[in-house]
Amino acid sequence: MVTVVTTKTSGPGVQAGYDPSKFPAFAVTVDVVILTMSDGRLHVLLVRRGVPPFEGMLAIPGGFKRPIETLDEAAKRELAEETGIDSARLLTQFGAYGDPERDPRMNVVTVAYFAVLPEVDGIVAGTDASAAALIPVFEVLNGKVELAFDHAKIVRDAVERVRVDLDLTGIATAFVGPKFTVAELRTVYEAVWGLRLDGANFRRSVVTESGWVIPTGRRAQPGASGGKPAELYRAGRMWKHGSPIRRSQPDGKRKGDS
Repeated sequence: MVTVVTTKTSGPGVQAGYDPSKFPAFAVTVDVVILTMSDGRLHVLLVRRGVPPFEGMLAIPGGFKRPIETLDEAAKRELAEETGIDSARLLTQFGAYGDPERDPRMNVVTVAYFAVLPEVDGIVAGTDASAAALIPVFEVLNGKVELAFDHAKIVRDAVERVRVDLDLTGIATAFVGPKFTVAELRTVYEAVWGLRLDGANFRRSVVTESGWVIPTGRRAQPGASGGKPAELYRAGRMWKHGSPIRRSQPDGKRKGDS
């Protein structure tokens, strides 16, 4: 179902005889950039289009907004219909794209969201998607993977927004489970920012400073190396106010880096 935007012809503030047909109609879609960590790298969930246009090409999940839906409702529905994911730790609107040439079918304005999940299991493609898979973000950013429409730009913008939010908000905890190790948390920062952080300094910033992480009294499953399992933590109250790690500091050094 295609949503065509029109203007009311009656009601408060509407001039008598107003003719909305004088203005070109356009459709509204929502697209969702789904980000998650896998094997220590940032990944994006892509679907393979099963219908024209761009049939057979990879794309981010999305579709037309229904007239009775809000934008947020449309984003949640498309997330479920095209991937089988019915919930996300974080679903945030970050931009709108209205180039008149972006969709060969008609003039389509899309509102873009990013969703963050600690893990993605049981991906199920549906509606106009023939398959769905996790792809490393760097393969999209460097052009190795070609996407339909203007979705490569939308992914780049989403990743840049998450990089900024990682500096200013508690978004890092959305990438990990309710219980996590300090190393898992550090990997999120490294993968999103594309840099290496000193482990000891990172641990001091997160564990020593009060309110960021809270010990659970449990440890992770033993690793293949046979060493002592890492301690598990849960997020503390301070994440509501920002992040203990910053990409850059006034003196040019990164907090958490050596």
